[in-house]
Amino acid sequence: MAMGKRVKIPIAEPIIVGNELAYLKECVKTRWVSSLGPFVKRFENSFARFCGVKYASTVANGTAALHLALLAAGIKANDEVIVPNMTFVSTANAVVFCNAKPVFVDVCKHSWNIDPEKIEEKINKRTKAIIPVHLFGCPAEMKAINKLAKEHELFVLEDAAEALGAEYRNKKAGALANAAAFSFYGNKIITTGEGGMVTSNNKRFIEKVNLLKDQGKSKKRKFYHTVLGYNYRMTNLQAAFGLAQLEGIKKLLKRKREIAKHYFDLLSGVDSVRFQEVPKKAKSSYWFISVVLEKPFPKAAQAAKKLAKVGIETRPFFTPLTKLPFYRTKERFPVSEYLYRHGLCLPSGVTLKDWQIDFICKELKKLARG
Repeated sequence: MAMGKRVKIPIAEPIIVGNELAYLKECVKTRWVSSLGPFVKRFENSFARFCGVKYASTVANGTAALHLALLAAGIKANDEVIVPNMTFVSTANAVVFCNAKPVFVDVCKHSWNIDPEKIEEKINKRTKAIIPVHLFGCPAEMKAINKLAKEHELFVLEDAAEALGAEYRNKKAGALANAAAFSFYGNKIITTGEGGMVTSNNKRFIEKVNLLKDQGKSKKRKFYHTVLGYNYRMTNLQAAFGLAQLEGIKKLLKRKREIAKHYFDLLSGVDSVRFQEVPKKAKSSYWFISVVLEKPFPKAAQAAKKLAKVGIETRPFFTPLTKLPFYRTKERFPVSEYLYRHGLCLPSGVTLKDWQIDFICKELKKLARG
């Protein structure tokens, strides 16, 4: 976006769906604003029910969710954790926070998620876990990943930050592995401003998450800490906002899927536009409607600049992690690298109007004509 230029069509923006202000007023009125307030447990219970799991634990953000889940799974120094090369940096950073090593795997050409066929060649005696990311809300091939994990006795942690409401084989994201991590950043399906959640069906696992997020604090003895813990709690204010957002989740997901269909209907006939392919028996949350622009389109960075000039905000795909200074390697990851050069995320927020999608698609088609 040019300096000083006002974006007319934002990539995403949060929306008030119902009781957010009422619940926040209740927090202020009762003075329960910190992490001890009643909305925290209400949000956790409602979130667990929505995902179809027994337990959920609120945390400070999505990165904290990943970090705590790995710690609770027993990941420690010198362990290796397999992650996709095409993901946000926090997926790998959380592994490093445990003093473990992220091991990168390329993604599938069509789904853009971690390639199950390439995972096994990276497994060795130090491998302890796999983190499949449901990129842009599209579920990874969890059947194949869980099968591999079972054969090698590995922990599987879904990075479901972008996938609230996505489904795979009649189960929701968050219930597809040993545990899952969610983010509630401002551009996610639901938001608490900052915030996150860990889900699991394992009671001991969630108890460990709860202990670690609360400074390792003993329940029996005041100011006594049994383990090295963290201040990763969510406030009652955030939980109140999140609960209200979750109450409107069906409406939000419905609009996300309407937006996706509108884009598909207008662009599916354009041969040089390729959409993310959702696996069979799966449903995407369509966090971001994303495309790969092939010839005669310019590369994604050039396309983004041209769209910005007409007021359309976009964002590139994530930089492949092995292209970052602290994860750089000589190993090539051709699919991730290609997607980065040619991939573009389009405006996808639930406030997006149909006429705006029409305009975006019209401008994209102009780019294809040169």
